[in-house]
Amino acid sequence: MQLQAVLDALPQMAAMVHDGVPVQANTLWRHFFGGDAMLGSSRDWLARVHGDDRCVALAAWTAFLANGHVPAFECRLQDDLGADHWVEVRLGSPGTDVPLRVVTMTDVSARRRLRQSLEQSIHVQDRMLDASVDCIKMINLDGSLRHMNRSGCVALGVPVDERDFGMQWLELLPPETRAKGRRALAQAVNGEAARFAGKSVIEGQPAQYWDNILTPMINADQEVTGILCVSRDVTRQQEAEQRLRIACEVDELTGLPNRRSFNRRLRNTLQKHRERESLLGLMIIDLDHFKHVNDTLGHPAGDHLLRVLAKRVSALMPEGTLVTRLGGDEFAILLEDMPNEEALAREAERISQLADCTVSYAGQVINTGMSIGCAQFPRDARDPAGLLKAADTALNDLKANGRGGVRQYSRRLMAIAELAASQRLMARQLVRDGGVVPHYQPKVNLHDGSVVGYEALLRWQRGHDGPVGEDCHLDEAFRDYELASRLAELMHMQVLADISAWQRQGLQVLPVAINAAPVEFLRDDFAENLIDKLHRFDVDPALVELEITEQVLTDRGSAFVARALGLLKAAGVRIALDDFGTGHSSLAHLRDFPIDVLKIDRSFVARMVGEPSIRAIVEAVGKLGPSLQLELVAEGVENPCQREILLDAGYRVGQGFLYDRAVGAAQVAARLQPQRRVHLA
Repeated sequence: MQLQAVLDALPQMAAMVHDGVPVQANTLWRHFFGGDAMLGSSRDWLARVHGDDRCVALAAWTAFLANGHVPAFECRLQDDLGADHWVEVRLGSPGTDVPLRVVTMTDVSARRRLRQSLEQSIHVQDRMLDASVDCIKMINLDGSLRHMNRSGCVALGVPVDERDFGMQWLELLPPETRAKGRRALAQAVNGEAARFAGKSVIEGQPAQYWDNILTPMINADQEVTGILCVSRDVTRQQEAEQRLRIACEVDELTGLPNRRSFNRRLRNTLQKHRERESLLGLMIIDLDHFKHVNDTLGHPAGDHLLRVLAKRVSALMPEGTLVTRLGGDEFAILLEDMPNEEALAREAERISQLADCTVSYAGQVINTGMSIGCAQFPRDARDPAGLLKAADTALNDLKANGRGGVRQYSRRLMAIAELAASQRLMARQLVRDGGVVPHYQPKVNLHDGSVVGYEALLRWQRGHDGPVGEDCHLDEAFRDYELASRLAELMHMQVLADISAWQRQGLQVLPVAINAAPVEFLRDDFAENLIDKLHRFDVDPALVELEITEQVLTDRGSAFVARALGLLKAAGVRIALDDFGTGHSSLAHLRDFPIDVLKIDRSFVARMVGEPSIRAIVEAVGKLGPSLQLELVAEGVENPCQREILLDAGYRVGQGFLYDRAVGAAQVAARLQPQRRVHLA
């Protein structure tokens, strides 16, 4: 709406054009090209140019696209009724980073007719010139004034009743404009039309901007006899264009510079600091749980929070500091000419304290936090893209590890980010190629070594090297909702397909545990989808055990998790709490969620032999399980000593390398016919 208002304020036809096609136009443009049909027949404005003038228009348009600048030109244009109008066409861009072009057209038919009349009669010329709002001058070849109309006299401070001209035209111009005027005059004397922009300031009046066109007057012998200079007041257009530039570079909500403006300023500022060899700091600020504010209090409250924080941050920073809103709930700050590297951390800490200042909206307090990622030039990067990437890396690491506070960029963070990126890339390749290959690690009876079930583990195929994954990790991929969901979908479908195949082979299938990542529960139909898959593959829910971690139970939305687990438990699926003892409030989880199995984490099993305190924890859990009617499973059993301690502590089921590594579906099928015992290695 702001852009449309700016366009409609222009006194001439104007449109924003993309790839030669107008995408937004003012009222004058739409009226000329077809009324209320929006852009209608004006979708190719060059097609409406008169055939004799089309080559000139096409050449100007092509030159403008190539060079970004071209002088204004005149051509005839047909209106919607087929009548020809002489128009002056100007081409421009609202900004270097804006893919749109601005086309303005001014009807100059009257000016063309006026020019012809001037050449016919000097007396008619005088009357018509004085009636024109344009400043019209007739200049001799030596640069002296031959004649000037009333508007010209007023603009240049010459008495309106002046008839004895002869003064030098250039001397009437402001000093800063004379060089351009001199070049234009020389060009017109040589028989070529010329144009230049000017500015005049009369004491006590606002500045005026002028568009000056110099046209050679040529006699029948093709000789230049004088120069006609027409100057038009384009102050309103200049102001509208300035408002348009501002509209393209200012965030409408907060009044701060926007991302486009920030990118331009960052390039210029960094180049300046490179030349000075001075320090430049960049902070990227992200509001914690901003979506929760919008969801609970409404978007007006979120907008209010952004406006308040924008004002507070701007007021806190030194004068001249660039504070911008990049978009959404993200802000950026450029701290120039820092005295030392510690200055950035100090300023970031000051800003982070703003999160403790309350913000109220409609009588309610809005609680929020800030995560701030920091990077410095030249220590962390030497170009704009690298500096932004460094600050983003610091911010993302902070958000991934709990949010809130300040994180300075370091090479270690970049290594972590690159590892995470490689994991996400590998996960995307797996999803694209369908390369997920489940392997199954046996769960055994610790007394006699008989297999009582399996845990499905994610493995994948890489070329002709066979399945891999035991020593490779995709942890980062399972923090990404989309990737985790698609990987889990592939994994679950393949596991259920394997179980279904074993059933068709007449094998005695043992229960199989599948893992669920925390982000999978962001879908409120997780349970329904899994139950539907069980039905599609005709798999008894009693043959499936769902393993979750304590993180699932502590993240926001635990009520939805409880609902999903309740549905699965009611359908016959057993629920196992994996990595038990490594999270928080474990006993509360056993009370509030339908847990059937506790899997004590492998870190406890590995340390219990040599650390009495860890062994005491293992023994305590061993006593806790039966009293709560929970099955206990020990992970990471690797030697007979660990097995004996676990048996003494009351554990009956374990898994680990003491018994077997994870094997493929075909090997599981071979072991299921008939069921066999697994002997200790």
